[in-house]
Amino acid sequence: MSTQNTASEAPQPEFSVKALILPLMAVIIGMIMVILDSTVVNVAIPNLQAYFDTSLKTIQWTITGYTLSLAAVIPLAGWLTDKFGAKQVFLTTIALFTVGSVLCSLAQTSEQLVLFRVIQGLGGGMVSPIGMAMIFKLSPPDKRGSVMAMLGVPMLLAPATGPILSGWLIGIASWHWIFLINLPIGIAALLVGLKYLPTIERHKTPALDVWGMILAPIAFSMLAFGMSEGGSDWTSTRTLTGLIVGGVALALFIFVELRQKQPLLELRAFGSTDFTRGVILTWISQVALMGSILMVPLFLQNLLGYTPLESGLTTLPMALASVVFMPIGGKLFDKVGARPLAFVGLIIITTALFLLSKIDLDSTRTTLMLPLAMMGSGMGLSMMALNTHVLNSAPRKLVSRITPLTTATQQVVMSFAIAGLTGFLTSRTTHHMVEAGANANLAQSSASAFGDIFFLTSCIAAFGILMSLTLRKPRLKDDQEEDNDEEKPDATMMMGH
Repeated sequence: MSTQNTASEAPQPEFSVKALILPLMAVIIGMIMVILDSTVVNVAIPNLQAYFDTSLKTIQWTITGYTLSLAAVIPLAGWLTDKFGAKQVFLTTIALFTVGSVLCSLAQTSEQLVLFRVIQGLGGGMVSPIGMAMIFKLSPPDKRGSVMAMLGVPMLLAPATGPILSGWLIGIASWHWIFLINLPIGIAALLVGLKYLPTIERHKTPALDVWGMILAPIAFSMLAFGMSEGGSDWTSTRTLTGLIVGGVALALFIFVELRQKQPLLELRAFGSTDFTRGVILTWISQVALMGSILMVPLFLQNLLGYTPLESGLTTLPMALASVVFMPIGGKLFDKVGARPLAFVGLIIITTALFLLSKIDLDSTRTTLMLPLAMMGSGMGLSMMALNTHVLNSAPRKLVSRITPLTTATQQVVMSFAIAGLTGFLTSRTTHHMVEAGANANLAQSSASAFGDIFFLTSCIAAFGILMSLTLRKPRLKDDQEEDNDEEKPDATMMMGH
């Protein structure tokens, strides 16, 4: 990549945090729309099953198909951005997602719904990595934490509010509206994006990494599939096929990418210890988040008899606390870096999960709201601080390749967390049933199993506390330094050199 090309992607001098508000709105609207659809369908599964008169196994493919298509296209985001420009690709994916949403609302059979959900996923998979890369590049280096914190709001708010929105729409209208609502949101994102997203990056088009483009979708989608199937049975043919095919494809993909001068995903970034430690901490945070955002609603609905709407309202304090603390974490990041924020945030998260490990059948909504609010506070402080730290740890010219890398790995980690925690819940429920013997009570055994899950995730978060102490504050380089560095080999990005 030439110095001239790199210079052409530099942020314009007039771009201030204030000037970023409207471009930020375009990205945030798009991200909220995509992330919401990852959770709203979960609540609608019984309604969809009844409407289409089909089996639960069939209708669950509306979730699985969406997840697989998301995972498949994420690795392509960097190359497409370099080829066509971030703004063009971002708006195209928003349009595709919106069209897929409308098609979902018009589906006449369960098979059509699954197909249209795949179309949704193909559009939605690239929204977050491209949006994050665009805003990161536009942000003034000393204000990146504050700006990126605003992007973190939909990441935590959307999953928590998805069940509330879905339950409300199904209650007052029908399941069709959980997809139709994306039409005005998508149009708004397109209009704002067309007008306010700047065209700042158009790199010299890299050579097409054909093998990477073939292997990456296979690897990430099959791993996500295998892990999602593993939640019900780790020894099933479907689970083993997904894990074996995905694992072999991933091994081949890594081998191919490390030998490419311009790889599809910049795996050499893991040669930077700052980058690697930051990524591992984001994975730990993600497992902790899934432990609460997935398991608490299951506990409330399956054991305490809450409706999806009541369950969503109970978890709302977590979303609201994250909205409050995310901007605070962003401003502090610009001053002190990620280490103190990750340290304090993970302490709060660990404490919250430990409190949740004490839940039982007598737990009330009030007793659950405090630890959930703590979870939101801890996530707000640490989550985007860690993500921004990861991006700061990589050369700026590689950001368009780094965001697909981190998003793809996080998608696999999320699938692993869901499958692993679901499988652990089943095994611990069986354990407590056997332990109770003749006095076994399924509800009580299940409640104890949920407590075990929260204790496990609290231990994982506690490990994250110790690891956060190893974080260093990357030295921010201005654009001229980045240009000069292109002429030098980057030692931190070379594996084993």
